[in-house]
Amino acid sequence: MSETSATGKLVLVTGGCRSGKSAFALDYAEQEQPPGNRFFVATCPVLDEEMRRRIDRHQAERAGRGWSVQEEEVDLPAAFGAAPDGAAVLVDCLTLWVNNIMHHRPTGTDVGEDDVAALANRFLEAARKRRGTTVFVANEVGLGVVPENALARRFRDLAGRVNQTVAQAADEVYFMVAGLSMRMK
Repeated sequence: MSETSATGKLVLVTGGCRSGKSAFALDYAEQEQPPGNRFFVATCPVLDEEMRRRIDRHQAERAGRGWSVQEEEVDLPAAFGAAPDGAAVLVDCLTLWVNNIMHHRPTGTDVGEDDVAALANRFLEAARKRRGTTVFVANEVGLGVVPENALARRFRDLAGRVNQTVAQAADEVYFMVAGLSMRMK
């Protein structure tokens, strides 16, 4: 891991569901900054009781580890603006952020790949301008079967485009499988 630089370091941690992405990203960010200088951006909306339990589990995982939390479903550049100068920022996760972008779009309008790439470039620019490391967590949803409906296929495509955009800009990219990390970049 490197020391905080004048321009922010960008890291992407991706992999399948339950692959160990969040735990790896937490450990990575904690190696970057001491307690009190860690800022967690949570993108997950509370949709039902099962999701509330997942959120509670993630909060318990961070408890006592020196993290301040900002819940932000859509506006990641604004969340970065709230982070302390030089803090390690962890965004968990970009896949839910894509979901939120699709959900918050006005009825009858579609979100295209160019739209999410432009939005991703906005938050990447904001992250790069800040001092400190920003770690993004994202699911790699394109490894399975082709979804059966158009909305699910659009979601898969948008998530894939965001992952590609972030990976291209990132200084480091890690792929997680069964709790094991592989450095891709």
